Amino acid sequence: MNRRPLVHRIVTWAFAAVLLVAVFGPVLALVVASLSSQAELLALPMHLWPSEPTLSRYRDILTGDAGSIAGALRAALVNSLVVAAASVAVSLGCGALGAYAVARLRFRFRRGAVLLLLVTYMMPPLALVIPIYLALSGLGLLDNRAGLIVVYCSFTTPFVLWLLSSYFATLPVDLEEAALIDGCTRLGALFRIVLPLSRPGLVSAGLLGFLGAWDEFFYALILTSSPTAKTIPVALTEFTGRYSLDFGLMAAGGLIAALPPVLIALVLQRYITSGLTAGAGK
Repeated sequence: MNRRPLVHRIVTWAFAAVLLVAVFGPVLALVVASLSSQAELLALPMHLWPSEPTLSRYRDILTGDAGSIAGALRAALVNSLVVAAASVAVSLGCGALGAYAVARLRFRFRRGAVLLLLVTYMMPPLALVIPIYLALSGLGLLDNRAGLIVVYCSFTTPFVLWLLSSYFATLPVDLEEAALIDGCTRLGALFRIVLPLSRPGLVSAGLLGFLGAWDEFFYALILTSSPTAKTIPVALTEFTGRYSLDFGLMAAGGLIAALPPVLIALVLQRYITSGLTAGAGK
């Protein structure tokens, strides 16, 4: 009678082991490559672990000369942080106001306006890149972090608005009505009642918007051309063609680039889980 549960457990653990290898195998390979010398990376047979691990590549990226290859990666990391953080800040500010209006106010073409925003969000980047390029060129924002922020806000804000409007709709209206009776304005109720209760939803929307801006490649590739504005996805891609190929330095840059989203997700994990899965009734 215990044979079936035993087989079930074996199959479950086997699938879990395969999934574990598939998820963490590439990360482990990056770690090994970033710590190995160039000779060990090209040696045959391959070394599963470097004989003399070195942190020199990480040191070069974090503290190296600004004009070096590693310095270019560091500048791209700073650009990505600035662009992603600014895009999320603007998108959360505008998206929260729009989401509250959609969730609480009743006006003509409300549903149509939301659908129009979602349609623009779902349009392929290839269909929009030419008019965006011409618009930024006319405004003098090509090869500029401010231009990237404007572009990223254009697709992050509709997503944030859609996500937060669904979250705001689950909040009990009685709390806002009580605040209005006590003398609060609509904006006062939003900032004093709705936003504090919506902290998990705000964190979830902000993190997803940050990941979208952090990982975006196509617009950054087309709209930037110098190290003063290039983001980390573009810098890592161009690294293979413009410079002598150093797999270890690429691996170190890739690991450092993956750290900010991972750390943010770990720190804000409880807000993210509750914001995406739990209602506001509690």
